[in-house]
Amino acid sequence: MKRLFLFLAALLACAAVSAQSYVPAPENLQAREDFSRHRLGIFLHWGIYSTYGQGEWYLQTGQLKNEDYAVAAQSFNPVKFDAAAWARAFKDAGAGYVTLTSRHHDGFSMFPTKASSYNIVDGTPFGRDVVGELAEACAAEGLRYQLYYSLLDWMREDYPQGRTGLATGRKGDQQDYGHYFDFMKTQIRELLTNYPNVAALWFDGIWDHDEDPDFDWRMPELYAYIHSLKPSCLIGNNHHKEVIEGEDFQMFERDLPGENTAGYSGQGIGTLPLEMCQTMNGSWGYRINDPWYKSVKELVQLLVRAAAKNSNLLLNIGPMPNGELPPQSLERLAGIGAWMRGHSVAVDGTTSTQIPEQPWGVTTRNDESLFLHILSPDALPVRDGLCKVVVPLPPDTKIARKDAVSLLTGGRLGYELSKDGFLTVTLPQALLEDIDTIIRVRTL
Repeated sequence: MKRLFLFLAALLACAAVSAQSYVPAPENLQAREDFSRHRLGIFLHWGIYSTYGQGEWYLQTGQLKNEDYAVAAQSFNPVKFDAAAWARAFKDAGAGYVTLTSRHHDGFSMFPTKASSYNIVDGTPFGRDVVGELAEACAAEGLRYQLYYSLLDWMREDYPQGRTGLATGRKGDQQDYGHYFDFMKTQIRELLTNYPNVAALWFDGIWDHDEDPDFDWRMPELYAYIHSLKPSCLIGNNHHKEVIEGEDFQMFERDLPGENTAGYSGQGIGTLPLEMCQTMNGSWGYRINDPWYKSVKELVQLLVRAAAKNSNLLLNIGPMPNGELPPQSLERLAGIGAWMRGHSVAVDGTTSTQIPEQPWGVTTRNDESLFLHILSPDALPVRDGLCKVVVPLPPDTKIARKDAVSLLTGGRLGYELSKDGFLTVTLPQALLEDIDTIIRVRTL
């Protein structure tokens, strides 16, 4: 009898665990495919912090008090904001989706909300719904629309104080995560119901309590609530940890999956769709003294290397307080777009291969072709004006026909295939491109 009891108890325990396991809906699985179809996304860090021109963390880094910082809302009037123009620029750059900060750590909402008057419609002379206008503009351009949402809040008294935002003047005597959790649920419900084309929520801030490992964010509960409202909605969280039950894509900050030069991405790589985020210059929010913009070549090569790791690139821009995108950003978008118009087939809709990164570059593939991306031509051996590109083919790779190897931009290339599976392509040095020379190998 005792053994029977223990057996039944074990079955019940297994059933309970199984019942709690997240099973994505069919429309969610389709959304994941859509998410990975376009490898370039645009990230927008925009809020009242842009008026200070010191980045999105200025309430913290400037050691301001809440009441002093909030004055920025009274002067936030981005009269040159043109959502349609923004969306066209993103589309022309070859992007497939846009992620906008709906609410950052300063607690200011860029949409009208019944949960707080501290928002762009009720609290600024601008009085317009930025989230809504960009939602409509992205829909018109066929861009997927995602929203960033901060899980921490340096303003609200009910948010349990973590390791940041300690100098803002909060009294700390009304900390109540249950109350704050309900506030977040209210806002998330508004975002998902008021803007039907929101395809994903991008969370940030769990690291605020990384010195308090027992703090319960109740993330699986929040995720289940989101999926009950909209099963197709993808959820990602910039927590710098392993994937939490209920998430739909995994993100990496400032580094490609498997790399950790910035110190935020030491977590292992899971099985969900991947995304890495990076800034065009050095800052996320608009910073007037940050002219260190990466070149078009650097940004395109980062996109290519992301695709080679089966990851999207979410490329950040910090819009100016007047509502315009910085001219340096527009220049980069135009340059990326010019490259994508002739090369996107080797990035969008591709996946990683079994081929490790080579000294000369990386590889991607789709159902029809293997693409060799020559990012570092100086690593290629050259003789009599001819380069030799050598790559080990995966065992299951079969070349379609004798003339199957060519430059993506046109022109057949000679090649040899050894018995041990090494492909050697002969490439005239004069045909090397500055950003990325792409060799297309048609496969069966």
